[in-house]
Amino acid sequence: MPYVTVGQENAQPIELFFEDHGQGQPVVLIHGYPLNGRSWERQEAALLQAGYRVITYDRRGFGQSSQPSSGYDYDTFAADLDALLSHLDLQDVVLGGFSMGTGEVTRYLGKYGSARVSRAVLIGVIPPYLLKTADNPEGVDASVFEGIKASIRQDRFAFFSAFFDNFYNTDQLLGTRISPEAIHANFNLAARASATATLRCVDAWLEDFRADVARIDVPTLIIHGDADNVLPIAATADRLSGLIPGSERVVIKDGPHNILWTFADEVNTALLEFLKK
Repeated sequence: MPYVTVGQENAQPIELFFEDHGQGQPVVLIHGYPLNGRSWERQEAALLQAGYRVITYDRRGFGQSSQPSSGYDYDTFAADLDALLSHLDLQDVVLGGFSMGTGEVTRYLGKYGSARVSRAVLIGVIPPYLLKTADNPEGVDASVFEGIKASIRQDRFAFFSAFFDNFYNTDQLLGTRISPEAIHANFNLAARASATATLRCVDAWLEDFRADVARIDVPTLIIHGDADNVLPIAATADRLSGLIPGSERVVIKDGPHNILWTFADEVNTALLEFLKK
């Protein structure tokens, strides 16, 4: 199985699991919380059919990657991404991120630049800055995230059940755009993730990406659902699109947070049209 080593803990390697399929321009896809790289399956199928090479990987702590006790911050996540790009010696890369993965894309471009990167795709975005502060009044109050962490500490499995209701807007979409079986599969993935990663990643959501956003110098597509209950569009995508000159924005009507699955056709159409330009 393909792995890249990104560090050590107690003399044991910290490894990222990745999958690399197809030929053509490489598209690297970075998953959302608390899933893994295979959550891109509907986009991967469309990209492979269109002639792209598709690389997905599991963030540390999730999927088949190592589950260390540290490194759950965006500087480390971006370094992990850089290690993968260097390991595969990728050039002319399209970096695509969903939810938490939009942080990796943004921090990578802010810290490492765009020498390897030709385009960026940000779906269900976290940037520019999620936390409400004196100079970021549009953000979300810190008490919300403290409540999330308390729920995870008390019973992370119960937390996942409630989280996926908001992730997919099951009150509106269950049985039409998302099946109980798909949610059950998501729950199983989340349950196998590191308990430490599940908790520590919440603090990472509060990263200030504004300086990184200012350094993005590649064509960028932003896709977001207007019914996102996890990362509301007004606090995220509406602000971000104005901070990246020339960026394109696609709003998915009635889209919940995970539009990769529920509105896959709409997302794939926007993605492929952007890549063809």
